[in-house]
Amino acid sequence: MFIETEDTPNPQSMKFLPGRPILGHGALGMDFPNAETATASPLAETLFGVDGVSGVFLGADFVTVTKFESVDWRHVKPAILGAIADFLTAALPVLKAGAADARRPATSLDDYEAEDREVVEQIIELIDTRVRPAVAADGGDIVFQHYEPRTGVVFLSLHGSCSGCPSSTMTLKAGIENMLKHYVPEVVKVEAVA
Repeated sequence: MFIETEDTPNPQSMKFLPGRPILGHGALGMDFPNAETATASPLAETLFGVDGVSGVFLGADFVTVTKFESVDWRHVKPAILGAIADFLTAALPVLKAGAADARRPATSLDDYEAEDREVVEQIIELIDTRVRPAVAADGGDIVFQHYEPRTGVVFLSLHGSCSGCPSSTMTLKAGIENMLKHYVPEVVKVEAVA
């Protein structure tokens, strides 16, 4: 099995593209920031078994692996490639039964009424169509969490290579915040949440 790799803006993260679906098209990604959180995914558990892996993000058709800063990619990359290839060749399920339910966004449109609901619909549409595809290309994901109508603050969570990336603050403020403020005047500020 041939697996492509791509560097990401985060020097501690690398994107692995096996040429087949991981979670499937349109699926929300799943972030596993440490080994303790990986119980929902046998693939993530396998990758945490590789010495030096500090985080795993599963996307629609890619896997982003984050390593500890003290580890060199030359030492950990071959083991990660082997683990992904062996896992996918064995045709094992990427997620355990019921794990897909854990991928729901923190806030539902039903949590908002009238004008606020329209604002949130616009925010989600912009994030899903303009932001998430670009961020996925860099091995990460950004997901809408909450909108505070009283203050105009939008809360987003960063996953995969975006989590802990040196340029994520600039992307969040200069890119996403400016775009949302331009198209949705009710938005005053964008904040990242864990």
